[in-house]
Amino acid sequence: MPDVEYLRSVLPPTTNPVFFQFLRELDCSGVTLRAVPEATVVFARVPLMEVAGPLAVVQLLETSLLCLVNYASLVCSNAARFRLAAGPDRKLLELGLRRAQGPDGGLTASRYTHIGGFDMTSNVQAGFLFGIPVAGTMAHSYVTSFSSLEEVWPQTLLPADGEKDPIDLISLTKGLLGCLCELLGAEPAKIHEGELAAFLSYAIAYPGNFLPVIDSYSVSCSGLLNFCAVAMALVELGHQPRGVRLDSGDLCRQSVEVRRVFKHCAKQ
Repeated sequence: MPDVEYLRSVLPPTTNPVFFQFLRELDCSGVTLRAVPEATVVFARVPLMEVAGPLAVVQLLETSLLCLVNYASLVCSNAARFRLAAGPDRKLLELGLRRAQGPDGGLTASRYTHIGGFDMTSNVQAGFLFGIPVAGTMAHSYVTSFSSLEEVWPQTLLPADGEKDPIDLISLTKGLLGCLCELLGAEPAKIHEGELAAFLSYAIAYPGNFLPVIDSYSVSCSGLLNFCAVAMALVELGHQPRGVRLDSGDLCRQSVEVRRVFKHCAKQ
């Protein structure tokens, strides 16, 4: 058995050979395991799992079982805190795969954030395996792949009712962006044209699911303004934007700024 031979190579030569024979004949038939059902809410000091059996055998199982249970309960509990903070009506989307502890950890995290109260995941494999609704937003690499408005094609978008001719979305958005800069005292020179092109291209492709990431360059100087301009253009055409994604920096401060600008624009 390769596993036993590996242990023999790393343990002291004085190790009793009986131990290696014990490992070769390891039998888990005398082990019993009791656990609360998955997704059960438990209070402090209530055991999630109880294992009984020969001491040497259950000690070998201990690390694997703790690894499986502790990580899952950690992710699930954290997701539940987000759900409680957000309330029952808001949709929560899990986007943690790229930062997860490996593919297995990412799959586990997607599963247990859903159990903890999240509505959707960007992990398509988790959606396939566990039936979790799948959703996502644009990537930073998508935003940075654009450099000018000349790359936006097509440049028109049909109104939501489909009863009018396509509208030149670029011209409409540029006009709204100028008004926004004047309203908010922003500097047009600091607005990144490639970012605006990316937002427009995405809005034309997904007018009913416009939720861009706005921190590729500068949230306050570019991303937020570009979003508001495109979002307002979509609203004029009868489409409903979904929101924004913040992915770096001071998320609390940026969230407050985004909400302030939204409210200011809504009053106009």
